[in-house]
Parts: sequence; structure tokens; C-alpha cells
Amino acid sequence: MNDLSLALTQVWENAFQFWTTPSARIQAAVIGLSIFIAWISSQRAKPKILKLLQDQTRPAWIERTIRILAQLLLPLILLLCTLLARGVLDRFGFASVDLLNPFVHATTAWLIYRLVAGLTHNRFWLRLVAVLAFGMAALQSFGLLEPTLDFLSSASFAIGKSKLSILDLVNGVFILLLLLWMSSLLGSAGETRIRELSNLPPSLQVLLAKVIRVFLIFISFLVAMSTIGLDLSSFALLGGAIGVGIGFGLQKVVSNLVSGLILLLDRSIKPGDVIEIDDTYGWINSLRARYASIITRDGKEHLIPNEDLITNRVVNWSFSDKNIRVRVPVGISYDSDPRQAMKLCVDAALSSGRVLNDPEPRCLVRGFGDNSVDLELRFWINDPSNGVGNARSEVLLSIWDRFQEAGISIPFPQRDLHLRSVPEGFGQSLKK
Repeated sequence: MNDLSLALTQVWENAFQFWTTPSARIQAAVIGLSIFIAWISSQRAKPKILKLLQDQTRPAWIERTIRILAQLLLPLILLLCTLLARGVLDRFGFASVDLLNPFVHATTAWLIYRLVAGLTHNRFWLRLVAVLAFGMAALQSFGLLEPTLDFLSSASFAIGKSKLSILDLVNGVFILLLLLWMSSLLGSAGETRIRELSNLPPSLQVLLAKVIRVFLIFISFLVAMSTIGLDLSSFALLGGAIGVGIGFGLQKVVSNLVSGLILLLDRSIKPGDVIEIDDTYGWINSLRARYASIITRDGKEHLIPNEDLITNRVVNWSFSDKNIRVRVPVGISYDSDPRQAMKLCVDAALSSGRVLNDPEPRCLVRGFGDNSVDLELRFWINDPSNGVGNARSEVLLSIWDRFQEAGISIPFPQRDLHLRSVPEGFGQSLKK
């Protein structure tokens, strides 16, 4: 306890002695004055900058730049004020190392963080930038940045014929993350631009967007590896081993990826199509690299592997034409007039708003059953994505109403039971 008390006393005395020096007071006063000037200036300038956003004719990237500039206003003015103050103090021979320089480093880290926060809202990137920026600012403030870099540079290891240090590896990872972030921004911007091209079909838009993203990611890895001086030929053996592993262990994954590319190229299935595969009926919400998202009428979203869409039998209700024909079986009793019933069925179909007039609905006699005359109503609709069963139900209800008004009955299965009398002595003969 005595040693701890002596250490705390020594620290307090050093701090008290530091704050009693004119240099520390001047630096503290300069920092406080810089903060006050930066805050007042940003509060006056920020509304004028945001006022520029009232012009709705500006492009989206200009509006985003204006918003980022408004966020950077306070740390930018504060950094300029502290740099100017440090230059003035150095000019007149006052020290600026103890307080002003660490404050400049922290302000620079804050400015970098606000800049990245204006470009992305991803928490991973924000946390990474915060750790790197403020960590380097702290190391620079305590004079540990150069020794840390020298230590990381001296610790090296060999990969093939190349020799890499920990510092090279850290730089490569940082460059790779930066390039991946830029690739994500460029990919999103390119995808937005592709979607605005109305002359391109949806499947081709998805394919181009995926190709652009994959190409940007591939270029990012190549640039990052070449930046750290890594020989790409040393990965030839590793690439062959990965290829063998993909061929055996990831066969289904690769098959789904290739099937997805085939679907996008031949355009047999595209977003918005109404399809039926196995027991799943719905419309395609999106095509992904590994699966297709299909939403049914029940609101369930089925993720169908792309390989199943290639190898299995798929009914595409809207492949070349969205018009589909719906068949509705109807039975009437033998006491009813079939011609009148057929006309009423056609009128019921035409009364529905979803039934097309061209091709016109038709009703045919399919046969004479055990209990009824079998009719079949056929009509066309052009919106299968809105459901087929509800259209059939609407027409059947209309047929029911018309049959009730016209006195046409719909039969049900019935059997006639005839009872015959038993001759006398029949039971005695059976006993014998």
C-alpha cells in the first residue's frame, strides 16, 4: 500500500506541476477556444448547407455529398483551427506536443470516422474504422506508432518464394477490406443503374448485377495480393486442391450456382413468373445464386434450389404468354335443358372481371354420367399470379345463382333400392 500511495502521490505531483506551467495553460486555452469557434461556425454554416437540399432537381450523389459535408463540418473546422493554432504556437516558440498534438490526432481520427459514417451505416465498417483511427491516434500521441510499425515489419514469415511481414499482412487485409467496401458501393450503384434500364429483361438485369459484383470482388482480391508482393503462382497447387474439394464436397453447391447462371442466361424462369413445381405453386420473387425464392398464395416463401428448377419438370404459367385456360366441370340433372345450362355457364364466366372476352369462354358437353349430364366450362385469364382457384370459385358461385334462377338442378349421387318379397319356405331350404 505504501508503494501504491507513493506512486499516486508522484503522479499527482507531476500532473499538478504540468498544469502550473504556462505552456500547458496556453495549449488548454487554445483547445477550448478552437472548440468554441468550431461549434459556433458549424451551427451557423450547417443550416445554409442543408438549405441546398431543397432543390429537388439535384442528382442523388450531389445530395449525398451535401449531407456528408454537413456531418463533417464540425470536426473539419475544429481540425483547421487546431492546426492553425499549432502553427502559431510553434512560430512563437511555445510547446505544442503535450496537449495540442494529441488533440490534433484525435480530431483527425474523428474526422475520418465521420467521413466513413456518412458513406456507410454498416456497424462492422464503423467499428473497424473507429478502432484503427483512434488506435493509431493514441499510438502517435504517445510516440509508440513508429516502434510498433518497426516491430510488425521485422516479424516476417515465408509463403512459397515470397517473404511477408506482419505489417505487410495487416496492410493487405486493410487494403482488401477497403477494396471490398468500395466494390460493394460500386456494385450497389451499378445494380441501381441496371434496374433503371427498362429495355433489359429482369433475368438479364439480375445476371449483369451478379457478374459485376463477382468481377469487382475478384479484382479486389487480385489487387490486395499484388499490393503486398504475394506471388499468385504459389497458389496454383492450392487452387488445384480447392478444385478437387469443390468437385467432391461442394458438388451440390457448385451445381446450384451453375444452374442459377443457366436460368439467368436462357431466361426460362425469371422474377415475376408464375410456376408450379412438385406441390409448390406461386410466383418467383427473386433469383439468387443458389436458390429461387417462390411465394405461394398462402404467403409462404419457398426456397427452391436452382438444380431442381433445371432437372425437374416445371410448369411455367407465364413463360411466353400470361394467358391461361381454366377448366370448370359442371354437372346438371337429366331433367334440365343442357343448352340453356351451357349458355348460363358462359354468361357467368363473362360476368367475372378477370375472365377474358378474347378468347371467349366456351361450354361443352363432356358426356352422360351415371347421375348427371357432364358439362365443362372453359375460360381464359391473364393474371395467374393473382390466383386461379379464386377465379374458379367466383365463376362457380355465379353459375349457382343463375342455375337457381332458371330452375336448373345440380344432381347428387343417388341409388334406388328395390325390396322384393321372399317366397314361403325359402328360409327353411337355406337351413337344410
